Amino acid sequence: MPDILVRGLDAATVRKLKTRARRHGRSLQGEAKRVLEQAAGADANLVSAILDRWRTRFGGRRISKTVILIREDRRR
Repeated sequence: MPDILVRGLDAATVRKLKTRARRHGRSLQGEAKRVLEQAAGADANLVSAILDRWRTRFGGRRISKTVILIREDRRR
């Protein structure tokens, strides 16, 4: 199986990975492997299906003025 070496990770990222690893009962390497496998395996069809369900669920809703104002502010 091929190996990968990631250099230059900042200390905060390593701390977060260690915390996740402890929470999931894995080693740091095991947690990093899991994160990379999940990121590499993101299925575009699955994401599209989820978005379609959300559009169906929330498509007919009216947007409040607050949401409109926030969107306008983000475009500036």
